[in-house]
Amino acid sequence: MAKLKLKAGSRPPWVGLAAALWVQISAGNATNFTLYSSALKSVSGFSQQQLTFLGVANDIGESVGLLPGIACNRFPPWTVLLVGVFACFLGYGVIWLDVSQTIHPLPYWVRLPPDGFEKYGLQLLVSLILILILFLCFIYLLDPCSMPWQLWIALVVASNSNAWFSTAVLVTNMRNFPLSRGTVAGILKGYSGISAAVYTVLYSLLLEQSASKLLLFLTLGIPVICLAMMYFVRPCTPPSGEDSSVHVHFVFTQAASVLLAIYLLTVTIIYDKVSLSDAVSYVLLAIVLLFLLSPLGIPIKMTLFRANAETITPLAGSTEHLAEGEDAPSQSVPFLSPSSSTSNLGSFFESEYASDVETLLAEGEGAVKKKRRPRRGEDFKFREAFIKADFWLLWIVYFLGVGSGVTVLNNLAQIGLAFGVENTTILLSLFSFCNFVGRLGSGALSEHFVRTRTIPRTLWMACTLIVMVIAFVLYALAFSGTLYVSTALLGICYGFQYNLMVPTASELFGLEHFGIIYSFMLLGNPVGALLFSGLLAGYVYDAEAAKQGSSTCLGPECFRLTFFVLAGICGLGSFLSLILTIRIRPVYQMLYASGSFRLPRASDH
Repeated sequence: MAKLKLKAGSRPPWVGLAAALWVQISAGNATNFTLYSSALKSVSGFSQQQLTFLGVANDIGESVGLLPGIACNRFPPWTVLLVGVFACFLGYGVIWLDVSQTIHPLPYWVRLPPDGFEKYGLQLLVSLILILILFLCFIYLLDPCSMPWQLWIALVVASNSNAWFSTAVLVTNMRNFPLSRGTVAGILKGYSGISAAVYTVLYSLLLEQSASKLLLFLTLGIPVICLAMMYFVRPCTPPSGEDSSVHVHFVFTQAASVLLAIYLLTVTIIYDKVSLSDAVSYVLLAIVLLFLLSPLGIPIKMTLFRANAETITPLAGSTEHLAEGEDAPSQSVPFLSPSSSTSNLGSFFESEYASDVETLLAEGEGAVKKKRRPRRGEDFKFREAFIKADFWLLWIVYFLGVGSGVTVLNNLAQIGLAFGVENTTILLSLFSFCNFVGRLGSGALSEHFVRTRTIPRTLWMACTLIVMVIAFVLYALAFSGTLYVSTALLGICYGFQYNLMVPTASELFGLEHFGIIYSFMLLGNPVGALLFSGLLAGYVYDAEAAKQGSSTCLGPECFRLTFFVLAGICGLGSFLSLILTIRIRPVYQMLYASGSFRLPRASDH
């Protein structure tokens, strides 16, 4: 593709952001594993280690986004979302057939000896990336008896829809709001984090706490929502960064999300304490719907008060004249102008596979000057970023922080039962709420300090990793009343780790190839889940359960060793994050020296 139509006008980016929030809620469907994992374990007769390996499948599918990252540079967002719709329908459809016992229990693909996953883990990961499993899903649904089925792969397919959903809306909106990357990432990732609370309320009030009904909703409801939002998530001409209304609109969106998060947590607690009638439940759900629709108030306000948003001021450094007026037609804009991509924020969509051969020939003939390698803060190709020390330091810090957090998330139901908590949905809602606070707060906090003090965002990653050490020690010591405190602290810190990687990667390596770079960074999540949750936590739990002569382990000993190991891992991550902060401080001083984001000067090519 050589050209991509950009929607002109000041309203479309905000309409797209409002639609993206619904897609982000949909992209949090993998967090529902805690809600239906017990039913899956009961129906299929799995051990805890086998169940944690299914949790690993959930994390691998959610985070293997290399193909979505590449697709975002080659196809419009709706095509990326469409792939996610098919993956969600096929994957969760198969799991629903199993849990509802519509068909006989599906075989568990990884029913291997204890060292089986260590031996074959790499081959499994490579096979997932190929995504040929979508075709296998389709064949199976046509004729369930034609082939043996693997439940593990079904879960990977289902959760992989998250990667397609999230990558499409994140890359598109980061490009639509290039001067507010931290804020946009915080809002989008915040809604993804709070999605677990949305699903918990839906699970409790509407779906009667039925795992089968929940899976049926994921099979049919999520695809319908994303199909409805598909048209509105589209590349737009960026609004002016100097317009004060942009800041006001972001504050409104953040405030609405905070109120939604508080409301969801309150509803979950009320449901646990009070018996609610169907009518009251429906009213409470209607209020949730109104909160989710509230970001549409921004484009509606811009429509009613057109005088405040009639023109769009071109972004600094842009060589394109953006359309004026709300009703300007869509423009056909080249992916990249002949100048450096860092001098034109309106054109991010260059094909990743533009021919380098012609450039090399021209350099040899003296027609053009030889290109120098990009500096940090400029646009990197993936292979250029891949060999940088900062790239791998950021990946390792993300892997250690998020991998530790997702271990608790995957085992939260079992942790609650081990500590004597009967209703673990409150723990999940608490973790989700605090995760949301961390994601949204990290965007706002880091954006403030990066603009006022040029402090790299990675410093906050180091601080929250230290707090995670404290949270894991509290988990391990199992003092009375510390379970909820530890879960809240861990949820906030997990949100910080998950979100801060996004703008940091875009600031260090640019937006031109951000999709593939971001997707590779996300691999830290499943790798951490495989090592810390699948191998460590599952093994320790089953060993303690065997000592008690039961398949269910009770008491703090079930996860104590796991928590101490994770505390040490987070301590290492904090040290590495401080090293990265020192290394990249000059980059932030260059990008934010004037108090707002500015592009590095384009070099002569």
